[in-house]
Amino acid sequence: MQAEITILIYFVFIVGIGVYSAFRIKTPDDYFVAGKKAGLIPVSGSLLATILGGSAILGTIELSQKLGWPGLWFLFSAALGLFVLIPISKYVRRYGNYTLPELLGTFYGKKAETISSVIIPIAWIGIVAAQIIAAAKILNGLGFISYQNAAIVSGLVFISYTLLGGQHSILKTDTLQAVLIIGGLVFLFVFARMNPMEHTFETFQFSLLFNTKFSLIDLLILILTYSVTFVVGPDIYSRVFCAKNEKTASRSILLVALILIPTSFVLTYLGIYANETGAGIVAFAEHLLPGWAYGLFIAALLSAVMSSADTTLLTSSIIVSELITGNLNKSNSLKLTRYFILFTGAASLLIALFVTSIIQALLLALTFFSGAFVVPTLAGLLKIKVNKKRVATAILIGGTTALAGKIIQTAGSELAGNTIIISSYILNAAILWNYKKPNTNSGEL
Repeated sequence: MQAEITILIYFVFIVGIGVYSAFRIKTPDDYFVAGKKAGLIPVSGSLLATILGGSAILGTIELSQKLGWPGLWFLFSAALGLFVLIPISKYVRRYGNYTLPELLGTFYGKKAETISSVIIPIAWIGIVAAQIIAAAKILNGLGFISYQNAAIVSGLVFISYTLLGGQHSILKTDTLQAVLIIGGLVFLFVFARMNPMEHTFETFQFSLLFNTKFSLIDLLILILTYSVTFVVGPDIYSRVFCAKNEKTASRSILLVALILIPTSFVLTYLGIYANETGAGIVAFAEHLLPGWAYGLFIAALLSAVMSSADTTLLTSSIIVSELITGNLNKSNSLKLTRYFILFTGAASLLIALFVTSIIQALLLALTFFSGAFVVPTLAGLLKIKVNKKRVATAILIGGTTALAGKIIQTAGSELAGNTIIISSYILNAAILWNYKKPNTNSGEL
């Protein structure tokens, strides 16, 4: 009963923050990027909470239960992506304003901005759905609510406070949620270490980072489909756009990358430990923790889900609103964004009611995104010359090829699927870099 009360208090509190933040919104900038005034703590807290979404926490635990210690690579690859982003983040903030498509429009023109504004929100519906799936599984694991009802309740809560307070609300709730996430995981880890069963499974060694279930090629695919989304990602860039200056943005990214490394060890350890008990992580925590700590842990898991879902939901809605209005500073852009929050949230909720695999929903969407946008975005940020007329073609072919590879891999043909995913990057780059220099000698005899 203590856990249910904790969850109710948590839900009421974060919706309350949304209501409070709604009265603090004075300009579109406040709603879209929190006025570009956020300091190190809110940017770091929001970035950490966004990354440690339910898909990352439960995804890492799910992988570690299947693979063992190679489950570490899930968040290790996220940290790797952030380390790569650090020197690039200054260009992201310098050239961008609100969204990734807007940034691509600056580099390649209106056509690239338009096509990315259509594709990204569609792909990100799957990301939001993954968070709803995670929340529903957490609540359903408590035994007092069905999966379907849990999905509806959790979806309505995070849609509500995102709708009300926008980025202003998200930065406040995410910072609190980051503290809850880390606190809840630490409590569970400490109690697990104190349990007599702690020494019944194989402890970590570097040689255990790879095994028969996870090879170097699997790591390469994880980097190409997951890690790169932390170098080029709409939700990650939205945190950069909120920072008050370039130094704050880069320091926040570094801090979060460093925190992810020990967090990965904690999550993988808990996944292996829970697997030894034969219970899901929620049931495992209930057995291990006292009532007050168990309530904190459930709140932490829900915090992870909400913090990732709200950022993704707002980002995708802003992108569509910008596509329609052409300028987010127009008077109707705020109203349109709120309409799209409702639409995107409803579509994601519908998916979550029928698809229950977190990793499947997450990686399908991320694979398409990475195959489409990583190469052209990095080329633009690093000022690499490309054939601008072919950017839209590269995005479509790269994303479609990567998605086809992921579907084939999921169907059981791992070698063929992985080969196609890798080739999507090569194909994307080949289309972009088919660049002909102007003929400066055309007037010579």
